[in-house]
Amino acid sequence: MNNIELIQSLINERAEAEARLSLIPYDGSPEIKENSSGKYLYIRKRVGSRLTSTYVDVYSDVLYQLLLKNAKESRELKKTIRRLSKELAELGYRSNKLAANIVINLDFARANMKASIYDQAILEGVSTTFPQTEDIIENGTVNGMTASDIQKILNLKHAWEFILDEDVLQAESDYYLLCHIAKLINEGFYSNGGKIRGVPVTIGGCNYIPPIPVENIVKENIRNIIIGNEEDIYKAVNILLYSMKTQVFIDGNKRAAVIFSNHYMISHGLGLLVIPEKEVPNFKTLLVKYYEDDDKEEISKFLITKCWKKMDA
Repeated sequence: MNNIELIQSLINERAEAEARLSLIPYDGSPEIKENSSGKYLYIRKRVGSRLTSTYVDVYSDVLYQLLLKNAKESRELKKTIRRLSKELAELGYRSNKLAANIVINLDFARANMKASIYDQAILEGVSTTFPQTEDIIENGTVNGMTASDIQKILNLKHAWEFILDEDVLQAESDYYLLCHIAKLINEGFYSNGGKIRGVPVTIGGCNYIPPIPVENIVKENIRNIIIGNEEDIYKAVNILLYSMKTQVFIDGNKRAAVIFSNHYMISHGLGLLVIPEKEVPNFKTLLVKYYEDDDKEEISKFLITKCWKKMDA
């Protein structure tokens, strides 16, 4: 692995650790306070030169153990982030500030993240409503849904938070980034969910059978799309369609492709590219047509006119 690839890998690893750290609800050391009315749990944390104490809830053994577990995980993640930052510095990497239009796009993407995850869940056939999706994103669980569907939505959340990291937005939209997104998408379902597919697959409702992908060819094809002469929006559409049709991974290809494409969109200040719930049936029809006849003109036009969420719209 050369320095560029190593830096990319370390940035991805650090961004994942930072995303996981942000998911820990209580960052700090648990403490028990007791008075005449009972025992209560607080989180003690140093902010600058001040030691703060934040109330959590009435004491229970289960909650106390959870807070201890959170504190341990938080320490380990912070240690990992410091190590990765040191390794990146030793390789000469310096984080640059994002351009103003990308900062605006980042805020736009964060504001629309729940809606984007909901639309992606519907595209995948997950039986959910927007309020249910919102509950899962905020609380990690919801009644009335299967564990598998809940896991898919949580994985989408982790993958979106990963690409919305400022360092990751400064990384190239390349094969390695796509693999890491797929790994997050498939977490809990496949142990090697981010590894290139090595077995045949079929696509339901479609005669097209994707060949087993070859890593070097996939890398080159993605790279050629990115460095091509087309407008940026067409590049984003092309990497989405290429990633879907190639079926790079054993599963989660549509989910990974949409998020991968949006990494390119956001890092170029283009807005978002997500298939809205109401357009899912039309998109699926056009996708099958594209798979079978390889003519991407119609589906590309559809994506740009129906699925491109512009910041000034």
